[in-house]
Amino acid sequence: MLENPQAETNVDRDAALNSQRKIIHVDMDAFFASVEQRDSPEYRGQPLIVGGDPDSRGVVAACSYEARVFGIHSAMSSSRAKQLCPAAIFVKPRFDAYKEASLAIHEVFHQYTDLVEPLSLDEAYLDVSQSSLFSGSATLIAKDIKQKIHSSTGLTASAGISYNKFLAKIASDMDKPNGLFLILPQAANDLLESLAIRKFHGIGKATEKKMKALGIHNGYDLKQWGRTKLQRHFGRTGVYYFDIVRGIDHRRVENNRVRKSMGAETTFSTDLIDRQEMLCCLEPLAAKVVAALTSKKFAAQTITLKVKFDNFQQITRSHTEAQAFTELDVVLKRLTELMQRTEAGQRKVRLLGLSLSNLTLLDDDAAAIEQISLL
Repeated sequence: MLENPQAETNVDRDAALNSQRKIIHVDMDAFFASVEQRDSPEYRGQPLIVGGDPDSRGVVAACSYEARVFGIHSAMSSSRAKQLCPAAIFVKPRFDAYKEASLAIHEVFHQYTDLVEPLSLDEAYLDVSQSSLFSGSATLIAKDIKQKIHSSTGLTASAGISYNKFLAKIASDMDKPNGLFLILPQAANDLLESLAIRKFHGIGKATEKKMKALGIHNGYDLKQWGRTKLQRHFGRTGVYYFDIVRGIDHRRVENNRVRKSMGAETTFSTDLIDRQEMLCCLEPLAAKVVAALTSKKFAAQTITLKVKFDNFQQITRSHTEAQAFTELDVVLKRLTELMQRTEAGQRKVRLLGLSLSNLTLLDDDAAAIEQISLL
């Protein structure tokens, strides 16, 4: 039973008030691998892995859909990926090519609305609530965006449409690759109740494990928990879980928030113990962050390393340079030094991440960005 029936009434009212918005989430399909397949026809239709050398301590940065059917995924060691698919093709990342494609994609977004919130090189939210294009049909707008992206870049994208950001992002995952999915207000409740808990954005592996131990396996189970009970078990994020399972997300699509930092992190399917392997895993993450940094015409001054050990203890180590930088070599050098200031290598590590902060614009234009996660 609900702890407070009036709270549920307020929830329903909030959802109704926000159901008039038209939000599109566009997510490129296997972006890095797709760029490689576009530029090298011999890779098309093949299990392609973008990442490090499988004969060393390399890591998978991205992979094609043909590789995913073998169980390969990002952050997996390249050697393990090779075991799963001996015929896989390995290529090193070309971040300049990905950045160029990203700029073209974001140019397409701005042809439809000024309310574009970039999340990474290959995904963004668009608010088309006030658009008169296609008689105001968000579905037709999303379809046209997909077609224009393909004609201008040769790449495919999946798009989700709904009345808030959370549901739009859920929708874009429902019909991949090259898909289009709409979640109407009247359909949101049934969809969310049937959704596996791991499909809810914002619920990671650790939280999923905890929820399942508490008997929460899908949206219906989660919805049986009141706000107070969720807060008691999950802290402040309990309120977030209470809202999203009811289709509530008041966040606006914002293109003018000042970005304080840019970062990326990844959780490993198998804990790492070798420090050199950890540094190899950080390299593609660092390259992605630096590519995003320079594409937005920013320089950074502070580098932060994030390490989560196998017992879920989390630590950070930071270094601030005397001058702002944009070079990947600077980041990699400092990450090596910061790693030496941790117990990584003596203790098992389940997650690694990095962020760049103290950002400075390289030109006089205002930045329309926020802290992003690239993996």
